[in-house]
Amino acid sequence: MKVKVSRKANFNAAHRLHRPDWDAEKNQAVFGKCNNPRYHGHNYDLIVSVTGEIDQETGFVMDLKVLKDLIKEHVEEALDHKNLNADVPEFKELNPTAENIAVVIWSKLRPHIDQANELEVVLYETPRNFVTYSG
Repeated sequence: MKVKVSRKANFNAAHRLHRPDWDAEKNQAVFGKCNNPRYHGHNYDLIVSVTGEIDQETGFVMDLKVLKDLIKEHVEEALDHKNLNADVPEFKELNPTAENIAVVIWSKLRPHIDQANELEVVLYETPRNFVTYSG
């Protein structure tokens, strides 16, 4: 019997969607306002879910306090109030789209979650725009 447990978190960050190998016209055509050279920001909402068997001794799939601490250490401290393009090493060469941010978050958390359990990241860039990554 598998159960999914989830923790919600949030962080605020600025970014610019831009490809340096494209000219200004193409960047503007593809990324529009998100290509602003002075950056723009989002109040991101994040849901991290772990799916697995219930431990018969503890009754947990995963201790949610542990998941909370992992999100704080590996996601919030790395991304909150940062310029993703300039301050976060993973985005030095990677365009910080919502899709790529979700994959980076998943990659930061995966080594710390029991490999027998599934990990899913849902990242809301706005209340209506969100992405899901499960590895």
